[in-house]
Amino acid sequence: MLGAGDPLPQTPNRILVAGVAGSGKTTLAGRISRLSGIPHTEIDGLYHGPEWTPRESFLDDVEAFTSAPRWVTEWQYRTVRPMLCERADTMVWLDFSRSVTFRRVARRTWHRARTQEEMWNGNREPGMLYAIFRRDGIIRWSVSTYARYAAAVPTAEAENPHLTIVRLRTPREVERWIAGPLADAVADR
Repeated sequence: MLGAGDPLPQTPNRILVAGVAGSGKTTLAGRISRLSGIPHTEIDGLYHGPEWTPRESFLDDVEAFTSAPRWVTEWQYRTVRPMLCERADTMVWLDFSRSVTFRRVARRTWHRARTQEEMWNGNREPGMLYAIFRRDGIIRWSVSTYARYAAAVPTAEAENPHLTIVRLRTPREVERWIAGPLADAVADR
């Protein structure tokens, strides 16, 4: 597993961004896309249909975009994680502390609930009480899956020896990695 300052062994073309809910996966995937010119597909937008129902075409949609030679997306949804790992060449793991991820998911949820911004397919944040107290609420989900997620990435590494994994433990390490190893690896595009 590589760290924030370690050079990438190859130019990444198919990139996963892993991390517990609220860690900043989508934000980082977007930044990687802009820096590298690799298309970003927000996997939540493929999964969530109107009224938060799973879209029937989800598996086909993931199959289609991961068949392309270059992509970046978030490592989510147990049903497609094996396919994503098999097809990716690089995984960036946002392995932040519980306090960082909790602050981030709470701030994001508060903002979305307050502004009622549309996220995917007409869906809006159901609110802070839902996010905290409902079993499927995003804040509760982030807190309850933290330890499980920490075990999932090493398992993915063991099952996918072709996958280069970069573990970033702080937001400062993210900035160091973007400005250093990632920028160096995509400079010749």
